[in-house]
Amino acid sequence: MTHILAIDTSSAWCSVALSLTDAAPIFRHQKVSAGASQLLLPWVEELLSEASIELSALDAIAIGVGPGAFTGVRLGVAAVQGLAIAARLPVLPVASLDAIASQLILTPAFIASRAQSFVISVDARMDEVYWARYQVKVNQLPYRQGDIHLTKPEEIELSNTDFLAGSAINEFGDRVFASLSQSLASNQLDSSITVNALGVLDCARDMWSKGLQQDIHLLEPLYIRNKVALTSAERSQQHG
Repeated sequence: MTHILAIDTSSAWCSVALSLTDAAPIFRHQKVSAGASQLLLPWVEELLSEASIELSALDAIAIGVGPGAFTGVRLGVAAVQGLAIAARLPVLPVASLDAIASQLILTPAFIASRAQSFVISVDARMDEVYWARYQVKVNQLPYRQGDIHLTKPEEIELSNTDFLAGSAINEFGDRVFASLSQSLASNQLDSSITVNALGVLDCARDMWSKGLQQDIHLLEPLYIRNKVALTSAERSQQHG
C-alpha cells in the first residue's frame, strides 16, 4: 500500500493524516486561529513516530492547495516544499473543494439522499463564495464538472442539483438559493462539513493511482482570487 502524508491548512483547521498499510490513517485535526504554524510540523513528527516510519520512506506528500485562506494556504505549501525537498519526495496537490466532495459522499445524510449531482460552496470572504459542481460516480471519487468558481452567493448555479454542502450555507443563508424557485430541503444540505486531511488523502490516493504526482518545484497554491483584501473605501461601501 502507498504511504502518503496529507496536510491541509487552507481553512480555520490544521489537519494532518498519514496512510498506513492495512490500517486506518492516523489523523490530527484541530480548529485554530493563527496557531497552525505551531502545530503542523510537530504533528507531522508525531504521526511519523507513531507509525514508526521515516519521512524519506514515504511515497509522496499530499497538500491542500486551496482555494482558501491566503495565509493558511501559503503555510501549508511552504511546509510541504521544505519536507518534500528534504526527503526528495513527489507531491500531490489537491483542491480544497475536491477534498470536501470526497468526504461528503461518505456521510450518512448524503448516502440517504441518493443524490447524483451536488454542489460544494464555501465562504470566500469579501462577500463571495468558491463553488463547484460534482457528479457522483459508482465506486469512484466524485467527478468535478468544470472549474472552481468565485462569485457572489446569488450566482451559484443550483439547477438540477440534488445536494448542497459547505460553509456558504450558514454564512449567506437564502442568498445561495437565488437560482432556485425555493430552497433545497434540509435533508439535501450539509452546512457543517469542512475540508480536512482525510479528504486530501482520499484525493491524493486516487491521483497516485493515476500517476499524477508531480515534482515539488512545480507546486503552486490555487488562489483563484488575485485580490485578497478590500480597500477601506470598499469596506465602508459594503457596510453602507
